[in-house]
This record gives sequence, structure tokens and C-alpha cells, in this order.
Amino acid sequence: MNAAPRNLVVLAEALAQAGPDGRGALWRLAEQERELDANLVRLPPDAEVGGHQEDTLDVLLVVLDGSGVIITGDTALPLTPTTVTWLPRTSRRAVQAGPEGLAYLTVHRRRPGLRIAPAPPGTAVRQPGDGEADGGEAPCALDRVCPECGRLTEGRAPKFCAECGERLGGR
Repeated sequence: MNAAPRNLVVLAEALAQAGPDGRGALWRLAEQERELDANLVRLPPDAEVGGHQEDTLDVLLVVLDGSGVIITGDTALPLTPTTVTWLPRTSRRAVQAGPEGLAYLTVHRRRPGLRIAPAPPGTAVRQPGDGEADGGEAPCALDRVCPECGRLTEGRAPKFCAECGERLGGR
């Protein structure tokens, strides 16, 4: 691939275009063959991205507008414009917007796409009727898929998307 550098978005313009009621993921990096993901997220006043843990990716969060805090255990890290916060993988955190809301950019390595692949050699694959108890169908996870950005949110009974802050499934 021999892609040429180019400007993708002026973040201040994307925020202005969304207007004061725009929330969730306002912009995302969508170029093919990329190795990064980036999202422009706006949380309304006093909104929260509930506690979650990202097990595989480090995330860089850059505050563009508003204020808030990142809560990590017993610590609340202040967020103000131009603050850059590193969220190392396996760290537990929640994001809370302040009274004027919070707009930030997240950047991380691109997640590999989900795909169906054959089982690795030597892996026992259970077939129906092989004598083991049949567990039935796998549970549906649609209530954990964010309607705004499409991410599958991990954890038990999540209320908000860990990526863009959107409320999940009417919870």
C-alpha cells in the first residue's frame, strides 16, 4: 500500500457541525488498510462512560473541549482541554463529563476484525450427539452492541459503550 498523507477532519469543525446536542461518536477513522483507530467522542453534561477495562489495547485520550474526570480505582484524574491521558491496557477506568460536557479524541491500535476460522490442529471440537450434554445456542449479545459505533461492550450488564459512551439497550 502506498497511501498518501491527507487531512481527514478538522476536529473543531466536526464538533461545531454536530451542534450542542451532538453526542456519542461524532467522527471515526474509517480508511481502509489502516493500523489505527480514532474516535471523536462527545459526552453531554454529567454523562458517564461506565467502569470498564480494555484488556488488549492501550488508548490515548486527548481532551478537546469541556471537562471531566477519569476514575481509576481510588483516583480521579482531571480532564481539561489539551490534557493527554494514557490508558494502559488492563487498566480499569470510567469517564465522567463535567457540567459543560466533555469532547475528546481516542486513538489506539486497530482491533483485528472478527472472523470465523477453523480450529487449530489438536483442538477437540465437540459435535452434536457425541455423548456430552447439549448446552443449546450461545446467548445473544445484541444488548451489548453499541447502536452508535457498533462495538461489542465487554463485562456483565454494561450500561454504556466503552468506546463512545452511548447508552446500551435501554438500560
